[in-house]
Amino acid sequence: MKRLSGLHLQVENPERLAGFYAEVLGMEARADGEVWRAGYAGEDADLILRPGGHRVPHARDERYWKLGICLPDLDTACEYLRQKGVEVSAPHQLRDIGYMAHLHDPEGFAIELLQHDFLGNRPEGAGDPALPLGGGAHVGQITLRTGDIAAELALHAEMKLLSVQDVAEFGFDLHFLAFTGENPPDPDPRSVANREWLWQRPYTTLEFQHIAGAQLRDSPAFLGLEIT
Repeated sequence: MKRLSGLHLQVENPERLAGFYAEVLGMEARADGEVWRAGYAGEDADLILRPGGHRVPHARDERYWKLGICLPDLDTACEYLRQKGVEVSAPHQLRDIGYMAHLHDPEGFAIELLQHDFLGNRPEGAGDPALPLGGGAHVGQITLRTGDIAAELALHAEMKLLSVQDVAEFGFDLHFLAFTGENPPDPDPRSVANREWLWQRPYTTLEFQHIAGAQLRDSPAFLGLEIT
């Protein structure tokens, strides 16, 4: 079966940025000429960092939004980052979606940290303070924006729609797709019962932030996805 195995980004300094992902977020990094690849040892996607980019503010009307890292213990992960001198937002439970926090890497790319379990549901001893991000981290989502979700679903028809999440107060909804033979616990993709299950998957999902009718521009840094 195919899998979503990489995110291509054009960056200012691939070696330096790969070092951040390795030293701070616990990924493994390796060079292939001028290109650096950083990722966790598992079924999830890697970051493929290519030279030639320039650090610029990332706007909300761009197609590329963020990288999502899922992990067992968000509080331990945030404390670990603060001890490393990394600025990270306070963990919070967003409605019935997930327990999350946010930060930016040294080149300004957005990263979302998302706990496997909702606030109050985390198993005791889930995180190890001695490990990067408390251990057990994996790339859970690569997030793109779209103004036409029907077109995206048609374009990615080989992927299974696992979850649809309405965030109407912010003017969008979220759609999560993956190359997988798994079925969510509840066959209704809008079911809240599927969400913690989704954050625990070992593979990377393709997430679309759907803003109906939005006119989006290409992201200068986003060079596409690797599917193997």
